[in-house]
Amino acid sequence: MSHSSPRLSTAALAAIAIGLGAAVSAGWIYGNGLHYGNGEAAQNQVAIVGGECETKAKTLAELKPLARGEVAAMAIREEATPLPALSFVDTDGAQKTLSDYRGQVLLVNLWATWCAPCRAEMPALSKLQADLGGAGFSVMPINIDTGDVAKPQAFLAEIGVDNLGLHRDPSMDVFNTMKKQGLAFGLPVTLLVGADGCLMGAMNGPAEWAGADAHDLVKAAIAAQTPVPAGS
Repeated sequence: MSHSSPRLSTAALAAIAIGLGAAVSAGWIYGNGLHYGNGEAAQNQVAIVGGECETKAKTLAELKPLARGEVAAMAIREEATPLPALSFVDTDGAQKTLSDYRGQVLLVNLWATWCAPCRAEMPALSKLQADLGGAGFSVMPINIDTGDVAKPQAFLAEIGVDNLGLHRDPSMDVFNTMKKQGLAFGLPVTLLVGADGCLMGAMNGPAEWAGADAHDLVKAAIAAQTPVPAGS
């Protein structure tokens, strides 16, 4: 099922950015205003999973110019880096980590129903999945609403998004772990993760994921890590 996505205009994105700035001073989204879980990830040294990254610096250098326009806030790394152990529950209720999805490029997006920019960009994330999702790439939103699953389920049903699944971490340890690594300052947070499970880039704040700029960046990330068949 495909979903239409109203494009976020430059003015709208600017307005959202101003709103996020106001939220910083108010302590609404950023800093100590968030309530974190009490799991080990929130209290101890963050564990790093995986070994050496296969994504080459040359690949990242080629991606950097594509982090432009509507996805200019995506900070592509100089070198790919292993990610902390990010644990969450998938749509079927099974406990998962990002390492379970190695072999795919992932666009991991942390969101909550109380985060207005998160809600605004969800249809665009759905459209990106519809356009480019497959064996080599997936959009993976991870919801961090506390409490039961009813509220995020109702929101996704209300906007007609049914192709992203519902991955959740109601303890918010995923956010706290990423904050410890300097990757998360507020919501939404989006990570571009290579097929090797290593971090290629990170963004704080919303973007127009259904637009041409996002498509160009994601297509390049997929192509850079997809083996080329012999003789082609």
